[in-house]
Amino acid sequence: MSNNPSFIPFTRPSFNQETIDAVADVLRSGWVTSGPKLAEFEATLSEYFGGRPVRCFANGTATMKIALQVAGIGPGDEVITTPISWVATSNVILGVGAKPVFVDIDPVTRNIDLHKVTAAITSKTRAIMPVYLAGLPVDMDRLYAIAKQHHLRVIEDAAQAFGSQWKGQKIGSFGDLVSFSFQANKNLTTVEGGCLVLNDDCEAKLAEKFRLQGLTRQGIDGMDVDVLGGKDNLTDVNAVIGLQQLKQLPAYQTRRAVLARQYFDAIRAELKSAELEALKLELPVENFTDSNWHMFQVVLPLEQLACDRALVMTELKDLGIGTGVHYPAITGFSLYKNQGYKISDTPIAARIGRSILTLPLFPSMADEDIGRIASGLVGILKKHSKN
Repeated sequence: MSNNPSFIPFTRPSFNQETIDAVADVLRSGWVTSGPKLAEFEATLSEYFGGRPVRCFANGTATMKIALQVAGIGPGDEVITTPISWVATSNVILGVGAKPVFVDIDPVTRNIDLHKVTAAITSKTRAIMPVYLAGLPVDMDRLYAIAKQHHLRVIEDAAQAFGSQWKGQKIGSFGDLVSFSFQANKNLTTVEGGCLVLNDDCEAKLAEKFRLQGLTRQGIDGMDVDVLGGKDNLTDVNAVIGLQQLKQLPAYQTRRAVLARQYFDAIRAELKSAELEALKLELPVENFTDSNWHMFQVVLPLEQLACDRALVMTELKDLGIGTGVHYPAITGFSLYKNQGYKISDTPIAARIGRSILTLPLFPSMADEDIGRIASGLVGILKKHSKN
């Protein structure tokens, strides 16, 4: 983060005065951990998702881990997933003793290539865990057709997709187990947190056990523990922020879509110069029906540049523009290489992971910020172009 007041970070959460007042009320109430506000938040989320059971957790990593536990996935099992995601997606698979199986991505959507999933299914495969990068869902019809045909669970890593849709239905309002993150950079944030949408009350009760030390209350003074749980509960302080964020979500979503459209227009306008016609800057899928526009990402044409991504990011920072990398290919991390994974096995993910760049996108951005960012980015690419 820069001290420059005109610096544009790649993201910034939005909290209004009503939210600040609501947090203060919880602090004054004396009940700051899991309590009435958490119950209200879960009920409101359940209504949002069409009445499906919802349980909240301390973070979006816990939601995925507990989804795997609810599905009974453990040692000896395989879970198919994507190499382009935050490493938590595959870490939780390892964490329950199962094996992540990485399938390469589609170069346009940057999500797992469902056409390649069937070939990765073995007798040990128990689940598919897709990730909706930047809020863009996969083809949900195809995903669930594959799962049904091969009798697999689906654990949707929808961390970035709160508010996204498929054919007019909210992601999370249908399907199997659906995990969302409420971390600080998400479209809806509780600062830290997440929720899991489940299929029935039995799964919800099991998720509650895993959430808090395997505990079941028995009357006013009794308790039992019959499964190994953790400490992953969400507090009322976080929950009340989520309740306020839900009220503002429609306005946030509208603003994100407006800014994303401006990005397309501004970047294309900058790229019209004859000198840059051959420069192949890859833009995201222009989907304003399904995506929640959690992030606006471009893929840099590094093969046409006499510089690397780090220099592009540094020069943008010098112009007062923050950027991010979401994400390097997971199979390039030492933890995974040391277990025999090869980044070359998913070449599209390897290329995208080296080249992807996240540009600023958050509701409080000004319209003129988009033109400034587009101009800065294209100017840097032009300066370093080999053509």
